[in-house]
Amino acid sequence: MIFGFTEESYALIETLSTHIRSYFGRFYLILGLACVLVLVVVASSPLGKYKLGTPAEKPAFNRLSWIAMLYSAGMGAGILLRAVQEPVFMQQNPPILTQISAEIQALEFTFYQWGFTAWAFYAVFALAIGTVAFKYGRPAYTSSTVFSHSKTLTHKIGIKSIDILVILTTVFGLIAAIALGARQIKGGLDYLDNATLSKSFTLIIIILVGVLSLISALSGMHNGIKKLSRANIFMSFALLLFVFVQSDVLLILEQFVIALYHYVVDFIPLSLAYGSFNPGEQFLTDWTYYYWAFWIAWAPFTGIFIANISRGRTLREIIIGVLLIPSLGSFFWFTVFGQAAFDLIQQWGTYTNEFDNVFSSLFLFLSNYPAQFIINMLVILLLLSFLVTSLDSAILVLSLHSARRKKPSKRNRILWGLILTITAIAFTVLSFNKEEIDVLNTMQKLLIVTSLPLSFFMVWMLIRWIKNLIAKT
Repeated sequence: MIFGFTEESYALIETLSTHIRSYFGRFYLILGLACVLVLVVVASSPLGKYKLGTPAEKPAFNRLSWIAMLYSAGMGAGILLRAVQEPVFMQQNPPILTQISAEIQALEFTFYQWGFTAWAFYAVFALAIGTVAFKYGRPAYTSSTVFSHSKTLTHKIGIKSIDILVILTTVFGLIAAIALGARQIKGGLDYLDNATLSKSFTLIIIILVGVLSLISALSGMHNGIKKLSRANIFMSFALLLFVFVQSDVLLILEQFVIALYHYVVDFIPLSLAYGSFNPGEQFLTDWTYYYWAFWIAWAPFTGIFIANISRGRTLREIIIGVLLIPSLGSFFWFTVFGQAAFDLIQQWGTYTNEFDNVFSSLFLFLSNYPAQFIINMLVILLLLSFLVTSLDSAILVLSLHSARRKKPSKRNRILWGLILTITAIAFTVLSFNKEEIDVLNTMQKLLIVTSLPLSFFMVWMLIRWIKNLIAKT
């Protein structure tokens, strides 16, 4: 349909995504807050001692590798795409009227968009699936595993519907992520070369990502995904440290603590867009509702992956590891790049939207630092590596889904690798031929459409998970 009736499909997806955000946006806010609060209660209660697996079982991965893997799958290249662009946008366009500075408010809202709520969506899926899988002997590779083992027709239709929806959401989400990530790499190379490379270069990048991802997926969890995820963390830390030590260190640390304080204190009114913390429907539709729908759409894929790498850990450790540690890492990341960008703008005296372009903003920002060639190559390598770890994780999850067994065959993984890569190429070519339509942005908005049934499923899953914990602990 999208290929044959592109304009009509675009209009339909645009309309549906707008209506969903308008009518269900507040529901998404309540659901996000509920997920965070439930996880905090579980982690703080005796239920937090509940282990995924047998009591004597040890984790399959050490803590650093585990965190690196879940972070690479859950956020990936997005932190590079938005590192400078989002904090600066929030500073230049303060969402609400407040007594705090525009810089602190910008960081607080960026924390909110990338913080506890996003990871809470992922954690709920991971823990609900992991609980029934490792305690009740069910498979940990499908979202429908949380259903009971009834054999009625309605039950079978429900299982199939959820599994198909998760597969389609994962496929479309990965297509958009790969294509947009490839476009950012090309945008960076264009900026560095001070020229515009051929559009076909984007296709070369996608093919390279596809090949590397397939090699990683075939190498297995320990040899492929784990090592690449650790490499992502080390390269990200190197880039972070490079900017941090050349900036106003004390100011960054001060801004981080103040923004984090306001985020925690304001978390509930922010989460409900209540009173003076309501930035207005337009902002909520363009930013918060969009992000929440996006995180929900990614939750099944990321949750299944996290569940499969978390065996041997307690609920408390998983909640802290998934909810708190990645959030704090993202907060410090955005503080370093955001505050450094604020300082640059202050030095310039005027700001003419230099950082508005998500594809080139980071490269433009880094042009103000020494060793540009080396550091820009690091950014491009990191972008490529994040795309590879997102895609190889998806290949694993989709292979588990379709094969319905713990170790899918290499043929199954190759098939999914080819499907994802070829489809990403097809939609990228379509975006070349339909320049009047932002095809890749439309793919992202399609995730908003699929997020609605998943959000209802998440409510049921959350209730079912708590009942299982209380009944079986």
